[in-house]
Amino acid sequence: MTGEVDAAPAATGSIDIRGIMAALPHRYPMLLVDRVVALIPNEKIHAVKAVSINESFFQGHFPGRPIMPGVLIVEAMAQAAGVLTVETLDLRGSGKLVYFMSIDGAKFRNPVEPGCLLDLHVELLQIRGRVCKFLGKASVDGKLCAEANFVAMIADPPVD
Repeated sequence: MTGEVDAAPAATGSIDIRGIMAALPHRYPMLLVDRVVALIPNEKIHAVKAVSINESFFQGHFPGRPIMPGVLIVEAMAQAAGVLTVETLDLRGSGKLVYFMSIDGAKFRNPVEPGCLLDLHVELLQIRGRVCKFLGKASVDGKLCAEANFVAMIADPPVD
């Protein structure tokens, strides 16, 4: 990994929903990370999304065969990356936001259905200034469902 952050990685235990909500501005229905299982600052995160039939997108995607939309799987990986970025750069409470900039090479391998736990594994590949590059993989029961490379930017909060 290449970057400007040289702090020695120290594994972080799990982070509950309150900690996730302190790190991310997202709220229902767009908050797609339920728990952080493990986090190593400046390296990687393992987070989980509990996929429930009660989620509104299942009404129309697809009736009779509910499948989590691929774009929401990528968003869940990006949110996990946001938590990793906030923890790595100690941005909690700073008001700074982590904005999605680009997605590359997104591939969808297996459907994600209600009732599963979606494992989100994201690696921090590079930090250059305010731009971070990641590799994300989403799986259910060890079976790869989606993967993508993506880039995010750290930005100041909007001014009212």
